[in-house]
Amino acid sequence: MFLCNKRLLCLISVGVLLQTLGLLLNPIYAQNKSSEEKVNLKLDSIKRIALDEVVLTATKRKFKIASPMPAQVLSGQQLEKMNSLSVADAIRYFSGVQLKDYGGVGGIKTINVRSLGSAHTAVFYDGMTVGNAQNGQVDLGKYSLDNIESISLYNGQKSSIFQPARGFFSSNTLFLQTKVPDFSETEKTHLRTTFKTGSFGLFNPAVFFQHKLSDKISLSASAEWVKADGEYKYRYSKDNGYDTIAVRQNGDITALRSEVSLHAKLKKGGRAMLKAYIYDSERGLPGAIVANRYEHVQRQWDTNFFVHGSLQNSYFNKHELLFNVKFSRDYSRYIDPDYKTLKGALDNKYYQNEFYTSLVNQYEIKNWWDVSIATDFSINTLDANLYRFPYPTRYSYLGALSSQMNWERIDIQANLLGAYIDEQVKYYQQGDSQSVFCPVLSVSYEPFDTNKFRIRAFYKESFRMPTFNDLYYTFVGNSSLRPEFTTQYDFGITYILEPNELVQSISFQADVYYNRVKDKIVAMPSSNLFRWTMMNLGEVEIKGLEVNANLGLQLPENILFDLGVNYTFQQAIDITPGGTTYGDQIPYTPKHSGTLTSTINWENWQMNYSFIYTGERYSQKANIPVNYVKPWYTSDLALNWEGDFLKLPIKVGLEVNNVFNQYYDVVLNFPMPGRNYRFNLSLNF
Repeated sequence: MFLCNKRLLCLISVGVLLQTLGLLLNPIYAQNKSSEEKVNLKLDSIKRIALDEVVLTATKRKFKIASPMPAQVLSGQQLEKMNSLSVADAIRYFSGVQLKDYGGVGGIKTINVRSLGSAHTAVFYDGMTVGNAQNGQVDLGKYSLDNIESISLYNGQKSSIFQPARGFFSSNTLFLQTKVPDFSETEKTHLRTTFKTGSFGLFNPAVFFQHKLSDKISLSASAEWVKADGEYKYRYSKDNGYDTIAVRQNGDITALRSEVSLHAKLKKGGRAMLKAYIYDSERGLPGAIVANRYEHVQRQWDTNFFVHGSLQNSYFNKHELLFNVKFSRDYSRYIDPDYKTLKGALDNKYYQNEFYTSLVNQYEIKNWWDVSIATDFSINTLDANLYRFPYPTRYSYLGALSSQMNWERIDIQANLLGAYIDEQVKYYQQGDSQSVFCPVLSVSYEPFDTNKFRIRAFYKESFRMPTFNDLYYTFVGNSSLRPEFTTQYDFGITYILEPNELVQSISFQADVYYNRVKDKIVAMPSSNLFRWTMMNLGEVEIKGLEVNANLGLQLPENILFDLGVNYTFQQAIDITPGGTTYGDQIPYTPKHSGTLTSTINWENWQMNYSFIYTGERYSQKANIPVNYVKPWYTSDLALNWEGDFLKLPIKVGLEVNNVFNQYYDVVLNFPMPGRNYRFNLSLNF
């Protein structure tokens, strides 16, 4: 049994003390609280004020919740303004994020937040997690923006206690929310068609359809096809050697995404949803440009299918219930003609199944005090066409006990997380069951008699289970691996300036944080240098600063100007005792990075400019010259026109990405595209 409870008793004591302080202060706040500030809320209503997300959740409660967890949100027109084809393109503009991009439209794209690793960020799609128990990676490039309403990134966790237990267990969470049908009294149908084309042979039609079946039930459907040859020029050079321009090969992709959902409105403001989703793709894997090899022939096929249902309602006074159920099946096939086996070319096939269910109950003890208990259960299996494959099955039991107290100036949330993981295999050394307990404590405080300035802080312990590859991969896996633990500290401020005739909005937030990773899972050589094994050896210390600022101006001649700036400083060093790279910055973590986005709106026209900068990094653990990766930056431009054509709303856009034709690598030896173009056409019926 492994317990994250060295400071558990201390944390619980501090939480009890803070909540007791709240109890004492509550009568004072209650006397000063104006009845005009109390707002009757419908189920799951959300209000966002600039970067300091103020989330008003659940039902008949009449208080506000200022998020103690740093939150970054892109939604609605903000997403449309960005030169983004997929979710992966959009999240590049979040601070503290490193996106591993292997290049082109079909290149795999994974997220790493605050240098904790991709496996420590949970991805939620319409409130349900999507994951990969085999390797812990979620390819965000396959999620289109065509039907996405909002993208939200939370450091720590989402601040609401009314969520599935999985939402509490990850170090960071990324929420993708699709568009929910919303009809006026005279509307029954929404239909939008979109077409995108441009560089890399891109051909990308999409259709989005919503229909009102009755006053209570509506249908939503979306389909998209992506085809691209993935060919683009790149520069390949060697120090004191040659310099050449080549064309990227085997980067093609053909993908189809389709999903359909039913939405129902229930009594007392409740809701229910049933969704089916399928994604099917074939792509080439262009590979790394090393040893003068420019072409690769490996291919990969993926099919992802899931169906999930959700029910959210209140069945008696002061109580809310959330029930989720999901079944998913993922298929992956990898062919490598260069790798010969007794049966010919390497042809591996993998099948993942997951059954997941979650139940959340929340109860309002007082107008300012809520408690909840969330329980999750899941079964993950992995099959393959490999000899003596272990055929693992993982049973996961998660529980979260939460308390949330909110007053005029102070908000306190405490969580106690518990997990039991049972692993069973057919051909392998049986691993031990794992039991973990972790505390979370977060506070948001308004020090002055104004809601414009707030202070926030949180402490969180979390973990991630070893992936099936970590445990059972042939010749490499280690079934005795322990979970990888993280400890997070964060202190931040948010400030919002009152708007006037010129300044529409000014917001600012800054956070300093300290993270520590223990029992980091790393590959180590065994007695045979050609055979490595996974071990719990690594420790990482991460210190960072994030700053976000936004400005909105109303200029003469009805010109609207928006400006957003993000900056991140990170010192993420290896502190593994006795390690040869002790004190070195961990791979692919820049000390300095930042983004700038700006938009000018005038009548029917809109111009967008965005800039991304990533500082110098190292491709391996050793910070030596041979592993040095140069800093890179890109500038993107877009011009859009929106109006009516034949009495139908239409939007036309032209994008120029990487305007200055910079040649760079996000991942070493995986060159990124130079200057490229995209044309967008959207028509509403």
